[in-house]
Amino acid sequence: MVPVVNYPSVEAERFLSAVTGRQVVVDAQLEKQVQEILEAVRRDGDEALVDFTRRFDAPDFTKARIRVPPEEIDEAYATVDPGLVDVIRKARDNIRRFHEHQRSSSWFTTHADGCYMGQMVRPVSAAGLYVPGGQGGETPLVSTVLMTAVPAVVAGVLDIAMVTPPRRDGTLNPYLLVAAREAGVHRIHKVGSAWAVAALAYGTESVPPVDVVVGPGNIYVTLAKKMVSGRVGIDGLAGPSEVVVIADRTADPRFVAADLLSQAEHDPMASAVCLTDDAELVNSVLAALESQTRELPRQDIAREALSRYGAVILTRSLEEAVEVANRLAPEHLELLVEDPWALLPRVQNAGAVFMGAHTPEALGDYFAGPNHVLPTSGTARFASALSVETFVKKTTVLAYSREAFVRDAPAVAALAALERLDAHARSVQVRMGQDNRPSG
Repeated sequence: MVPVVNYPSVEAERFLSAVTGRQVVVDAQLEKQVQEILEAVRRDGDEALVDFTRRFDAPDFTKARIRVPPEEIDEAYATVDPGLVDVIRKARDNIRRFHEHQRSSSWFTTHADGCYMGQMVRPVSAAGLYVPGGQGGETPLVSTVLMTAVPAVVAGVLDIAMVTPPRRDGTLNPYLLVAAREAGVHRIHKVGSAWAVAALAYGTESVPPVDVVVGPGNIYVTLAKKMVSGRVGIDGLAGPSEVVVIADRTADPRFVAADLLSQAEHDPMASAVCLTDDAELVNSVLAALESQTRELPRQDIAREALSRYGAVILTRSLEEAVEVANRLAPEHLELLVEDPWALLPRVQNAGAVFMGAHTPEALGDYFAGPNHVLPTSGTARFASALSVETFVKKTTVLAYSREAFVRDAPAVAALAALERLDAHARSVQVRMGQDNRPSG
């Protein structure tokens, strides 16, 4: 089920190329279909949203149901487990505490010549959160609500909109409604897929436009986010999930197998890789994988993922294992080793790092506090997790004194002249009394 590969080797290079090169193939027809959806929403507004929602989600959907009224959320509280509401609140508080450390402040510096330089940090005016429906709304992705909404709240965004597809009867799962209110969402819209992204980007009669769109989704959502990027900011383009587990002789093979499967069950294109310097651990991990896979409801998906993009790679040292992990730049990196802190300084590329035997990736997915919206497909080489930074913008500020202007004006004029931008040079020269052109 899972190949065993020695590193370094030709076979290892072939496998690493397959993992780093994997991507969902999108044909031109699909891209055209998404573009047509975006154009329909931009042109027809709510009418398009109702039409698409009736065709794909809720046959009896109406315009009046696009926006969730407060009383519908109130009713949701009466139908959910109070114990789970308490869990949601605890997770929210953990996420908030973590993200509060990401706040940045405006700053200014003064110079002796009277110049002021600085940067204003401001939240965007409105943010849109995409939350997938989850098997027709029957598996509410409350963690996605929390992970996308809480950083926006911490950033200070005053208009936070959530979009998610309705169930067939036109309702939303009550747990999604409760999680949205607990997280601080200001408005909820029952629309999904590419037309929801279009509504957030362009606005409709019922869905005011936003400045930033975040959150995971299927290929239609991903393509739509890609196409509206530039009109709105986006958090990134989600690819298949991935985990790399670095394990040494002290690692429990059951833990390794369980953590590999926690990603493999997501998607046939998910990647789950174990890197170890201990030859004896290899067979134990393989046996544990086989045993645990047989118990999974989604075992067919897990088996396909492991056979295509999974492996146990035997390296010559733990340091070499980290080098391989850096090449993969995984979404999740687990250090199931005796001393994970000794390896951490060597980690260059990873969306999130999970340290030691008692820190499974699932803790980060749901409860610990760090964000689970992470860079995928090797983009951890340059990208970061969803954060407060996603919802803020920074404006530079400068104020020159007369003394400083006189000192720097000749240099500015010289550079402008070099680039043959005469009006730039003149804007300086006219202040120096050097421009002899008529003023009227």
